Order: sequence, then C-alpha cells, then structure tokens
Amino acid sequence: MTIIKQDDFIESIAAAFQFISYYHPKDYIQALGKAHDLEESPAAKDAMAQILLNSRMCAMDHRPICQDTGIANIFLDVGMDVQWDSSLSIEEMCNEGVRQAYNHPDNVLRASIVNDPLGARKNTGDNTPAVVHVKLVPGNTVSVNVAAKGGGSENKSKFVMLNPNDSLVDWVLKTVPTMGAGWCPPGILGIGVGGTAEKAMIMAKESLMEHIDIQDLIKRGPNDRAEEIRLELFEKVNALGIGAQGLGGLTTVLDIKIKHMPCHAASLPVAMIPNCAATRHAHFTLDGSGPSFIEPPKLEDWPDVSWSPDEQTKHVNLDTITEEEAQSWLPGDRLLLSGHMLTGRDAAHKRMVDMFARGESLPEGVDFKNKFIYYVGPVDPVKGEVVGPAGPTTATRMDKFTETMLETTGLLGMIGKAERGPVAIEAIKKHKATYLMAVGGAAYLVSKAIKGSKVIAFEDLGMEAIREFYVEDMPVTVAVDSQGESVHKTGPALWKSKIAGIPVVSE
Repeated sequence: MTIIKQDDFIESIAAAFQFISYYHPKDYIQALGKAHDLEESPAAKDAMAQILLNSRMCAMDHRPICQDTGIANIFLDVGMDVQWDSSLSIEEMCNEGVRQAYNHPDNVLRASIVNDPLGARKNTGDNTPAVVHVKLVPGNTVSVNVAAKGGGSENKSKFVMLNPNDSLVDWVLKTVPTMGAGWCPPGILGIGVGGTAEKAMIMAKESLMEHIDIQDLIKRGPNDRAEEIRLELFEKVNALGIGAQGLGGLTTVLDIKIKHMPCHAASLPVAMIPNCAATRHAHFTLDGSGPSFIEPPKLEDWPDVSWSPDEQTKHVNLDTITEEEAQSWLPGDRLLLSGHMLTGRDAAHKRMVDMFARGESLPEGVDFKNKFIYYVGPVDPVKGEVVGPAGPTTATRMDKFTETMLETTGLLGMIGKAERGPVAIEAIKKHKATYLMAVGGAAYLVSKAIKGSKVIAFEDLGMEAIREFYVEDMPVTVAVDSQGESVHKTGPALWKSKIAGIPVVSE
C-alpha cells in the first residue's frame, strides 16, 4: 500500500503552481510559434510576437506570464490503494499548497479570490480556496492535474442545453463571436458534451489540459464523430477571422478539444470553456517516494521570435498630450506611451462612481483630467522590481462606468484589453475620448515599461487600488478612436472576408 505524506503532497502542489505561473506548456508555445510564422495580419502577428517574447522572459526570470495568476483548479485521481499520512483533509492540503505557492517570496503571485461573493467580496489574501475535484480510481498512486484559470477566459464560459438533434457546430459558431476578445485568443476551446449540466462543465475544463494535437489529427484523419467535429470547428472557428487579441487574423484557436459521455435521451448538454494566451496547466504523480517536481522545459523549446516596434509606431508623451493629438489617432495605430498614467479597475470604479453619486470629491492626488486610466491589477514586485507583471484586464467590465468617468473626470482615454461594448463606444464617441489596447498575455513584457509606481488611493483594495505609473515606451494599439470606430469590429470583419476569399471593397 502506498503512503502519501501530508508535507509531500503540499510541497508538490505548491511547486506545481509556481511552475505554471512562469512556464507555458511546451505544446502551447510551439503551436503558437507555428501560428505566428503563418500569420498574415500585421496586428495579430505583432500581438503573438509580444506573447511569445513575454513567455520566454517569464521562463528565464521565473515571473508570472500574466498578472492574473488565476483561480487554482486541482483535479485528483486518487488510487484506492493509497493511504494518507495526514491530519488535514485533501481539500485542506490543496489549499495549503496553493497558499504557499501564491505567497512564495521569490515569486509572489497575485491573490485574486474574494470571499462573500454576493456581499463584501473581500480578498482572501492567499488565493484560497482552490477548486478541487477528486476521483477514486484503481491503483496505488495519486495523479494530479493543476491549472490556474484567469478571470478573462473563465468569464467567457458558456453552457447550453441543446435538443438532441441540434447542431453543436452551429451553436459554437454562433456563440464564439459573442465572446469577444476578453478570453485573449489565440487559445484552445474546451467542449464538454453529455452527462448533466455540471458534468459537461467539468469535462470542458478537463479537456483543456489535454495535449495540443490538432495538427496530428489533421494528418491522420478522424476516427469518430467527435474528431470529425473537432476538425470542422477548428477550420470554421478560425475562418471567423477573430484573430489574436480579436484584432483580426488567421488564427483564433490553436486546438479544439471535445470530451463526451452518455446523456439522457431528451438532452444534449454542451459546455464550452476557452483557455487564453496565458494557458497554464501541468501534471504530476505521487507514488509515496516523496514530493514530485515537474521537469522544466528547455529555453531552446521556445520559438526564435523577437519583437520590436515598427517604423510606423508613434511616440506619445502622456504628460504633454493634447485632446487634438489623441483625436488624431486612427484604429490600429500603434503607440509607445511615456509619462504618467493612473490605474483602476472594477472595485475602484465602483467606489469612485458611488462617491460621485454622493457628491463627494475623489481622494487627494487622484486627478484624471487629461490623463489616461489603465485597467490593471498588477502582481506585487519582488527583488527590486518597480512593479510585478502588469498586463491589462478586460475592459468591457468597466463599460457601465465609462460615461460617468468621462463626463465627471475629464479623462482623455482608457487602456485595457479586448473590445468595448456599445455603451462604452457611444460614451467614447460622445466625449471624443479614445480606448487603447495592450496585449493580454504579455504582462511581464508590459511591466518592463513601468519605471515608477505608487499607490495613491484605495489602498485597502489591494491589487485593485489606484496607482500612479510612470511608463517609458509602453506598447499599445488604438482600439477605439474618438469617432467611435473599433478595430475589434473592423479587423475581424476584414479578415473573415479575406479568409473566405471575398474581395474587400473600400468605401
């Protein structure tokens, strides 16, 4: 009988979450590298180059790939011949491993989990509790899959109860465009089919941890209906032209995964969960011989891809910028920002809007007049860093605050990731503001442009506090111009037409 010791299990969980914070899975990086080489859209190719460079930097420096270091998911297959030498439950051991991983002094990971989700939503401070799934299986080992799932992609999860004869392909092709770019494509779509509602969701999540093998499947051909649908969806989802970061391009997904099981004759439960550009998962096995550590990839496993601004990139001084200059930018323009900006995301926006409603002034030092706000919740700095990885969060969550912020504060514009919705675009157009997009999945690369950082308000909000950043040459793309034109609409439409071979007629 195998005996698994408490400390060995906890140490292995902690090491695994540290590992996936800075190492992409090898198969993901190599698939993305191939997609980058084949990409014809300049904007999408640029975004993928930033993601690949960021990934290599994180592997070298052991710092998080994304500032959203995710909610901890743990899948355990526990052999029925295993005996535990532990005073803690399995979930308690998992949580202690997560706690140690996220508070590691050499690589602090961002705590994103809030307690009392319908009430105070207070951060637990150590990213616990984890979401743990346990299966008892024959054998004398414990097989562990860990994944860190960011909010941007998790928020795009979908579920539907189709009728037995409905088309899964049609539903996916109708649903993916509604997900926008907040899930940070290119990534993987995991699909669970059958069972019950909750089982379909679990299967979709589990499928995301399978090896990327769509190119092998293309070469050998399908063996069953599920593989036929994978191939059909891979071609048709990419033909939507959404592209990297939603900017339009040839590659939206690197693989389609389908996991299925029998279901009720009256039902067809279908769940779909995307994995983002910060795909993070790993597997290890405990056999009673001690803690388990995952073998790191080699740096030569990373594609030889570099990134640098092109000659058309415009240099912008945020401290002297005028309304006229900002209003001259066009969708798709690439900028390098230098100067001071303020940060703020969900909780800060809610607090500010509530203050405005009560007729209160913002805290001393918080002045958005002719400034840009960056939607970000950075990782804490270590080893003399100014700030930890500080990539953008999904901008659509701030849409409902945009009119009030632009009307009340005199903001020139906003910086985030993914598209803006109709309400925000209308406010941007009305106030002749702009929305700039930084690349999701390039958080460490972005942080290197941040030369100064200090909390100036709402310190109690932790990673959601308002900070002042001083940046030098921070790369962004104009996503919505002052006329309300969005590159997240024009880009995918253009590339969908190109992929379909439809001539593009300029107006």
